[in-house]
Amino acid sequence: MKTRCELCFHHCVLDVGQIGLCRARACQDGKIVSLNYGKLTSLALDPIEKKPLRRFHPGSLILSVGSFGCNLRCPFCQNHEISIAGDSGIQTVEVSPEQLAAKAAELVPQGNIGVAYTYNEPLIGYEYVQNCAALVHEQGMINVLVTNGTVEEEPWRALLPLIDASNIDLKGFTPAWYRQLGGNLETVKRSIALAAERCHVEVTTLLIPGENDSEEEIRELARWLASISSEIPLHLSRFFPRYRMLDRPPAPVEQVCRLAETARRYLSYVYTGNC
Repeated sequence: MKTRCELCFHHCVLDVGQIGLCRARACQDGKIVSLNYGKLTSLALDPIEKKPLRRFHPGSLILSVGSFGCNLRCPFCQNHEISIAGDSGIQTVEVSPEQLAAKAAELVPQGNIGVAYTYNEPLIGYEYVQNCAALVHEQGMINVLVTNGTVEEEPWRALLPLIDASNIDLKGFTPAWYRQLGGNLETVKRSIALAAERCHVEVTTLLIPGENDSEEEIRELARWLASISSEIPLHLSRFFPRYRMLDRPPAPVEQVCRLAETARRYLSYVYTGNC
């Protein structure tokens, strides 16, 4: 009997033993389970600005954790070694929610303020994030989520009370571009709007020459963000050749700066790192 995963809009319908598109959720005994539960590929104490969050506890450090898998297929992925990996062929370390919360607390004297779920797409390990985040809050620390926002409304609403800040990737502002990435623009817009009601939100857009870097597109993106709040920080990141886009040139600095000025007509905080 097939079982449908309800976590994201892909709604993978899986036979027993079959793994979903994200490579981290599977059907076992008629139930959808997380294959990456507690299996970490990355663990580091990072500056919070690397998430990137510029207007949330600046100058702080945060314990950052990642696993494997993703529910998008971006050809420019900067972490493709883990985002397209499955349960085999990749080295992981087993860390329970209790162990992770204890580690976060242990690092408080070094400046740690909580846990950031990042590196791969954390929401496909939804159950682990939810369980960890509850324990982290119990210890008086904060939770940060770095996500592509590709999640259905019900699980997103259920998780948000545990999230203090989120950086959400808005990979462009056209449905056609999102289809190329295996995503859905309206889903991500909904995730941003809902998160902005419950926690601190910053948004990141990676500017890829000839794909999502027209002045018109960035103007519409910034205008839409401002319709939620002009105080939402927008990070415009410069593309460098990666993964399956090694044939593309880096995004010109002057174009990044020009688009930042366009976005600043609508938003109070636009960051580039280049200008």
